[in-house]
Amino acid sequence: MHFVRQPSSICSFRASMTLPPASWMLAMLTRRQTLKGRFTIAAKHHITIAEIYETELVDIEKAIAHYEQSADYYKGEESNSSANKCLLKVAAYAAQLEQYQKAIEIYEQVGANTMDNPLLKYSAKDYFFKAALCHFIVDELNAKLALEKYEEMFPAFTDSRECKLLKKLLEAHEEQNSEAYTEAVIILVFFFFSTR
Repeated sequence: MHFVRQPSSICSFRASMTLPPASWMLAMLTRRQTLKGRFTIAAKHHITIAEIYETELVDIEKAIAHYEQSADYYKGEESNSSANKCLLKVAAYAAQLEQYQKAIEIYEQVGANTMDNPLLKYSAKDYFFKAALCHFIVDELNAKLALEKYEEMFPAFTDSRECKLLKKLLEAHEEQNSEAYTEAVIILVFFFFSTR
């Protein structure tokens, strides 16, 4: 009995299969594609496996590992926008798992990569904003220094509402002004819901 006609058709059959075999079969297919030098296809399969782990098996650590592998393959194939997309998923999950240093490094790297691209440079302020928030969770002083660094690296960040909000948050926290801090947090929450 011939189960699958083409190796790439495994992805379309994964919904009808039990989950561990589906992820195992995709992993085998991915290894086969890398041996053939088809890294872009392998990267896509790693994303599919990561999506299975993040939504159906709920194993975020394994999802992170597959997104990182996918990003590496995309970088090797000079597909930086696809690599950045995977890295941003890693950063978001790292922040959720309280791996703030890892999230900071990724947000800074992606921010630095995008600020030089005329089409993507406006996204850089969002990545620097998220990196600064991760810094703020760890240490207020590091957040201030990071904010100064981001303003120096990307002058357009200085006039952004993200930067102004961070400064307001840091100032209220430094002065231990609970009223101003609460106001800044409320603005932060509204900011996140309005940009998503």
